[in-house]
Amino acid sequence: MNLAIFALLCIFILVTLFLGLFTVSQQTAAVIERFGKFLRIAQPGLNFKIPWIDYVTGVVNLRVQQLDVKVETKTEDNVFVHVVVSVQYYVLTEKVYEAFYKLENAERQITSFVFDAVRARVPTIKLDDVFEKKDDIANVVKTELTGTMDQFGYGIVKALVTDIDPDPKVKIAMNEINAATRERVAANERGEAERILLVKRAQAEAETKALQGKGIADQRRAIVEGLRESVEQFQNSIRGATAQDVMSLVLMTQFFDTLKDIGANSRSNTLFVPHSPGGMTEIYQQLLAAKMNNLEQTSYSPQQPPRDNLGS
Repeated sequence: MNLAIFALLCIFILVTLFLGLFTVSQQTAAVIERFGKFLRIAQPGLNFKIPWIDYVTGVVNLRVQQLDVKVETKTEDNVFVHVVVSVQYYVLTEKVYEAFYKLENAERQITSFVFDAVRARVPTIKLDDVFEKKDDIANVVKTELTGTMDQFGYGIVKALVTDIDPDPKVKIAMNEINAATRERVAANERGEAERILLVKRAQAEAETKALQGKGIADQRRAIVEGLRESVEQFQNSIRGATAQDVMSLVLMTQFFDTLKDIGANSRSNTLFVPHSPGGMTEIYQQLLAAKMNNLEQTSYSPQQPPRDNLGS
């Protein structure tokens, strides 16, 4: 009988010692109560409490936590948007008592303050400016939460506006406006490019025609000078030859050279004139008249009257 009582006593002592020892994990704090009254805060590591008297009422997480709050509100131009605010918060080490006893649900309290801050700030901003001023909104939320949650033992690390989501119809309209604006800019750029091309093409064409005109004038002067020298040489070589004879020879030579070039081209679309003796005389007279008229116009100048023939 005595042995049984001794065994029970030993078991009771062991259980008592076992109940008196407990551990607290890192980045947590344990709240100890004695008969329902707050006693102390147990820090991380091995701790001891009086068995059967002291109890671990709760464990408070000291790590940084994040709460995402989605708020529906309207902007200054009466557009409803959903604003998602991410709040990063933690329990202050020196205020574990306040965090555990003063707030029953910290997340609900933070959510309420976020709703209040966002709905007070966003309605004063137009929709286009909401995206640009999201940092201002986040700072307002953080300032509001920091001043309020500190008395409850919570610190605010950061408040971030992570998403701004207008109504789908509004987003479609905004995309269409942006697309129309970009299309208008592109159309203006294309028009400006086409105008520059037209101007450059016109300038190039004008320069080309000017050079062609200059080349034709130089060519005609060279022809006149060459014919003059040919006539003079022909008259010196053959006595009695006149300028008319030289022009006849030159014109007929050019005419037959032209026929030769036409015949050498297999894809020619040239209409041949009569080649009978009478037709040749008529062709000669027409070519001679045209040539003489061309030479007179080319060699004429205001200081020097036109000559009657090349030999004079």
